Amino acid sequence: MSVSKKRRSFTPEFKEEAAKMVVESCCPVASVARELGVNEQSLRNWVNEYRKAHAGEEPPLTVPERARLRELEKEVRELRLEKDFLGKAAAVRHEHKEWGM
Repeated sequence: MSVSKKRRSFTPEFKEEAAKMVVESCCPVASVARELGVNEQSLRNWVNEYRKAHAGEEPPLTVPERARLRELEKEVRELRLEKDFLGKAAAVRHEHKEWGM
């Protein structure tokens, strides 16, 4: 016995609104897809199409987003310095071992 699923079709307006929900709310595709009752991959495709069509139209960062970006940039700088320091310390230690110190 074959069970055939009827393929649902969505209007371009629905697809755009669904994609906007993901882009503007920063909600995960999976949760928006579940909420709307649509296939996750379909919504992901709609979001990609929306982003291509609206490239360069994203709103500027909010004050909290800018503050978080600055925090993350500072953290990256500190981690790079720490990594460089540890790399140099390991090299010096390795040299001392070779000299029998």
